[in-house]
Amino acid sequence: MNSNDEFANQPKTSSADRIVSYFKERILQGDLKVGDKIKSERDLAQELSVGRPLLREVIRSLSMLGILDVRHGSGTYIGKVDLSMLSDFFTFCFSQEQAILEDVFQARIAIECQAIRLACERANEVDLNRLGKWLNILVATLEDPEEGGHADFMFHQSIVHASHSQSLITLYGALSELLKRSHIQRRQTFRQNDGVEDLVAAHREVFLSIVAKNADEADKRLREHFAIGDVLRRKNLISQYLGSQEKTQTVN
Repeated sequence: MNSNDEFANQPKTSSADRIVSYFKERILQGDLKVGDKIKSERDLAQELSVGRPLLREVIRSLSMLGILDVRHGSGTYIGKVDLSMLSDFFTFCFSQEQAILEDVFQARIAIECQAIRLACERANEVDLNRLGKWLNILVATLEDPEEGGHADFMFHQSIVHASHSQSLITLYGALSELLKRSHIQRRQTFRQNDGVEDLVAAHREVFLSIVAKNADEADKRLREHFAIGDVLRRKNLISQYLGSQEKTQTVN
């Protein structure tokens, strides 16, 4: 069976979808790898039974995502996707949803709780030094929601990187812009509720559990940390509500 017969027997899809599926399937199957040169535009258009103008447009779109690397005068190659592009896509996609930061926070819990267990097994000296560095910066920036929020994010991102799980690292990276925003907002909550001591203690216990390679303890400490943050966030919401009620009563 030749390639044209293969596509002819597939359910009918748009020509553009067929082009995208061609690259997706061959990359997944390992037929095409990063750095491989793809077929010429003419041969590929003939194989997929699509017009060359459409093929050119899809290739241009895939190159913008980093999936393809178009080198003028040389040809088109399989590219290495830039994670920042994926992060931008997720940010645009999720920003259209209501209360998305709370939903992203739930995804963060799932990723980090598995990552920290792996980190207890796989973290090396570089990973531990990185975690210690961001823990120190976190402590030094307690009064600064922006800098402190960034340090908080970097500490937790370092946990995920210490897992040495490329899938978890990629998923976490794709959510990075939304996670950074969430960290800053939550840091403002800590400051307003005088929860900085709990914040420091929680991060320190998480760090020490990873150093001790105690996966159960690390998982427990991390979940306690998330729970503390949730309690403080809810207290902040109550304070905001009561404050708005007092203003309304004063005006009336």
